[in-house]
Amino acid sequence: MRYGGWAPYVPVAKRRANAAKEIKKLTNKGMKIEPIEIQGRKIARTFWGEAWCNHLEKFSDYENRLPRGRTYVRNGSVCHLAIYKGRIEAIVSGSELYKINIKIAPLTANKWKKVRNQCAGRIGSMLELLQGHFSDHVMEIVTDKNQGLFPKPSEITLACDCPDWAAMCKHIAAVLYGVGARLDQQPELLFLLRNVDHQELIAAELDLQTVTTGKGKRRRLAEADLSDMFGVDMEESVRSSRKKRAVSKKTAHTKTVKKTIALKKKKAASAPTTASVKRLRKRFGMNASQFAKLVGVSPPTITNWESGRGKLNLRRHNLDALTQAAELTPEQAMKKIMRNR
Repeated sequence: MRYGGWAPYVPVAKRRANAAKEIKKLTNKGMKIEPIEIQGRKIARTFWGEAWCNHLEKFSDYENRLPRGRTYVRNGSVCHLAIYKGRIEAIVSGSELYKINIKIAPLTANKWKKVRNQCAGRIGSMLELLQGHFSDHVMEIVTDKNQGLFPKPSEITLACDCPDWAAMCKHIAAVLYGVGARLDQQPELLFLLRNVDHQELIAAELDLQTVTTGKGKRRRLAEADLSDMFGVDMEESVRSSRKKRAVSKKTAHTKTVKKTIALKKKKAASAPTTASVKRLRKRFGMNASQFAKLVGVSPPTITNWESGRGKLNLRRHNLDALTQAAELTPEQAMKKIMRNR
């Protein structure tokens, strides 16, 4: 029986039991369920997760709804939360299961350009990005309340199928807090949500390092032994690099120019093939999803790489990521993707 259009109160324990049954049905139908699980009172533990929650709490129009949302997310009522390009889909347990759909407008090209420019020149950040991590410096930039990636209220469209008339019901508030908890573990989802590619930060950083210096990580990647992955002998390149360091200062510039031309030719001749990428993945005993996480791309990208023919025309950051992966043992590769979860 409903009272004034509202469902009667259902104890939390009973709600959880009912929700568990319904979620199990969805799982049996093949739906991937991603619940939000909060340990203790603290919803988000990283400064970027907390920054998302603080940003949410700036919305004065929703002030009276936020406390109930915090309670819901803490007690495990957010049964499912998935973040996609420009949208959030979730299921929250209330008197019954409610479906939430939140749309987020894409970040403007001008704003994304400013974010990239701010991140450029941070070599330490680039190295972490290559490993699939985001440094505190990068996250401070992307979570800036005015110039970062957080959406404004005008860029958010909220929808819940519960009977509450409010624009932000307690179920939606719980989901938005849940996003902060999810970003703790997967900060890259913030880029996905705003429809921008975080790998562009890597590409920009590598391009900047190429212009400013020939030392460091990029040189080590260029001199790596690629024979296992690409089936080519890079020993000549290594010897040439060592010889370059021994030449006199008088001829260094000329040698550098010749070396650049030679490396470009070498790159064209030693591009990875679909077979070599597949061979590397199988060497690690990984499926497409695991291997994609290892090299920092999406699973469909791995499928596309392996379904083609002949040589692959890859971006530099993708080639560098594959190069790094080729230097790992299967045990090291598996440990790396476990750390990145």
